[in-house]
Amino acid sequence: MIKASVSFFCLLLGAVLQGAAMALFLFPHSVPSGGAAGLAILIHHWFRLNHGISLWLVNAFFFLFALRHFGYMWTFRTIFSVALASFTISTLSGQMRLPHGPLPFDLFAGSVIFGAGVGLLIRAGASSGGMVIPALLIAERKNWGPGKVLFGINLFIYLLTSFVIDYKIVLYAILCQFLSSRIIDFVFRWDWAGLLPAFRRRRR
Repeated sequence: MIKASVSFFCLLLGAVLQGAAMALFLFPHSVPSGGAAGLAILIHHWFRLNHGISLWLVNAFFFLFALRHFGYMWTFRTIFSVALASFTISTLSGQMRLPHGPLPFDLFAGSVIFGAGVGLLIRAGASSGGMVIPALLIAERKNWGPGKVLFGINLFIYLLTSFVIDYKIVLYAILCQFLSSRIIDFVFRWDWAGLLPAFRRRRR
């Protein structure tokens, strides 16, 4: 029961952190947060589809992919996390008109918070959707860090989107992925069980 409660809390916190990082730090500078956004830009460029429709098409494809390889529960958690992150983005962007800070600070803060959020989602048995799904499959089969695999996939997509958007934004996006991937691996591999004995000792 405690394990399930902690897992659900990590799911909620991870999705909110991901959405907050995108809405407050990355999106104000037009920095894409992942490869799914890059693919949506490419689909819009090639087929002239709306960006929102393109993004949902990318995620819908990977949800079907996840359903086959990771099962219903994992896919349901991922859909829930994507919906909560989207709600967080809409709420913060629409109701909290906060001025964004300098690009270096926002890029660093957004990358760290985004990576922590995605890392928590992975630990909770879910993902942030998009390119995290194939990255997890490759990482599982090759026994690699999921953050490094995600960085490699997104790097390739960012290079493609450099033909569509400003190359400077692509460089910022690559830096964002480099930083956030390190945080993802740190949160994913951190020994959470080691905190429990210390927590029990304090309560005594």
